[in-house]
Amino acid sequence: MFFKTIIPLVVLLYSSGAACQSMKQAIDWFPCTQNGSLPLTCGTLAVPLDYTNTTSNATLALQLVKVSAVKQPKKGSILFNPGGPGGGGREFIAGAEAHAFLVATGGVYDLIGFDTSTIPFSCYTDPTSRAIAVLKGQITLNSSDTAIGEAWAVRKTLAKSCYENARDVGELIGTGFVARDMMQIVDALDEDGLLRYWGFSYGTVLGDTVAAMFPDRMDKVVLDGSLNPHDYYAGIDLEQVTSTDASFDGFFTACVAHPEQCDLAQGTMTADQLKEQFYDLLYTLKHQPFVAGTDAATEIVDYNLLKTLVEDAMYNPATWPTLATGLHGLLTKNMTAIPTIAPFLAPSVPIYPNHGPDAPLGIRSSDVSPRTDNVTTLYPLFERFYAKSQLLGDVLSVPAMMYAQWPFQAKGGYTGDFRAKTRYPILFVGSDVDPITPLVSAQNASAGFEGSVVLRHGGYGVSAAFPPPNSIP
Repeated sequence: MFFKTIIPLVVLLYSSGAACQSMKQAIDWFPCTQNGSLPLTCGTLAVPLDYTNTTSNATLALQLVKVSAVKQPKKGSILFNPGGPGGGGREFIAGAEAHAFLVATGGVYDLIGFDTSTIPFSCYTDPTSRAIAVLKGQITLNSSDTAIGEAWAVRKTLAKSCYENARDVGELIGTGFVARDMMQIVDALDEDGLLRYWGFSYGTVLGDTVAAMFPDRMDKVVLDGSLNPHDYYAGIDLEQVTSTDASFDGFFTACVAHPEQCDLAQGTMTADQLKEQFYDLLYTLKHQPFVAGTDAATEIVDYNLLKTLVEDAMYNPATWPTLATGLHGLLTKNMTAIPTIAPFLAPSVPIYPNHGPDAPLGIRSSDVSPRTDNVTTLYPLFERFYAKSQLLGDVLSVPAMMYAQWPFQAKGGYTGDFRAKTRYPILFVGSDVDPITPLVSAQNASAGFEGSVVLRHGGYGVSAAFPPPNSIP
C-alpha cells in the first residue's frame, strides 16, 4: 500500500483520459503553531491548478502540516484525510488526534495533513449571505407538505449563486485532482515514491480513487469508515443509511443499560419506549417548535433542527450523554438543560482556516454526474430513503437535490470501475453499527481491489476510533 517505484508524471494518462503535467517540486517547510508537546511543521507545495491543461503553468499552493516521527529510523510519511469532502486535513493533524496516530503507527512515520480546499471556491460575496442561505437550507423533506418544493428552490438559488461567483474555478475542484495532488506530495517528499495513507469517510472515496488511478504506487493504505465509491460518484447515497436506525436503537439501549449516564432514562421504561417517546417529540415539533430563548437562529428547536442534532451526535458515542440531556430537557421543557445541545450548533474556530468555504459542497457536487431540472424524477429515490431509515431518510436524501442542479462538472474525474490490483493490499475498516458509513460499504468497496481485506469493528459511531457496544457510554 505504499509506493516503491517512482512513476514519472510527465504526461501520465489515467482512465479518465486526462493528462497530468510533470511538476516535481520541493515542499517549503517552516515551523508553525505548537500542538501541545508535539512540534508542528507547516509547508506549501506548488501543484498544477488544472491537471487537464498540459500547456498551462498555473499553479496552486497546497498547504500542509506535519507531525514528525518520534522514533528512528524513520520509515516514511503517512498522509491523512479526515473526510468532508473539504475537511481540514491540517486541522486534523494539528489536533489531539496526532498523539493517538503516532502511537498507532509506531512513532516511526511523519504524519502529514493537507487541505483539499485550497482553491478559493466561494458561492457568496459575504459571510452574511452564506449564513442566511445555510439557515434557509436546513430543511428535511418530511418536515412539511411543502418541504420538497422549498428545498428544491433553495438549492436552485444556491446553484445559481455558485455559478455567478465561482464559475472560474468551479470545474477545478474535484476528487480526481485531489488524488493527483496526493501523488505530487509523495513525489515532493522524495522518499520511496509510494503512498502511505489513512482516510476517513469521504477520505475513503479519495483513497479508492487514488488507488484505482495509481495502483502500482500504493503502500500501506487504510480506509476507515468507508463510503461506497460507486454510489458516491453516482450521487446516490442510499447505502449510507443501511445501519442508521440500528445505530440509533443502540443509543436507547445504552441509555437503559447505563441510566446513571443518561438523563433520558426514566424508571422502568424500555429502549423501545424511549424511542417511541423521541419520535412523538419529533413529530410534535413539526407543529409546535420549542422556544428555548431569544435567538431565533439557535434557540428555536423544531423538527429540522432536532434531526440535525441527532445526526451529528450519532457520529460519536462520546456525545450521547450530552444528547440524552438535551432530549430530556426538551421532553420536560427544562430550560436549563436545553443549552447542553449548544455544542452541536456552534461551529469550531479553525486553527488553519481554509481558502474555500464552500469547497465541501463544490467538491461533492462537481464529482457527481447525473443532472435533472425536474424534481419529480427524484421522488422514487426519496421514497427509497424514507423506507430505509426512519431517522435520517428525509435528511440524507436532500443532497441529491443539490447534485441534480449543480452547474459544474469536475475536470479530470476518475471514470473507471474501481477494480485494480494495488502494489500492497488495502485495509478497509467498517463498524457493525455505523450510522453513516456502514460495514456493507467497506465490503462493496473492497470487492473491487484484489487482495484487499475488510476489518470488522464491533462498535458504534463513524470509524473504528470509537468503542465497542459494551463500553458505551
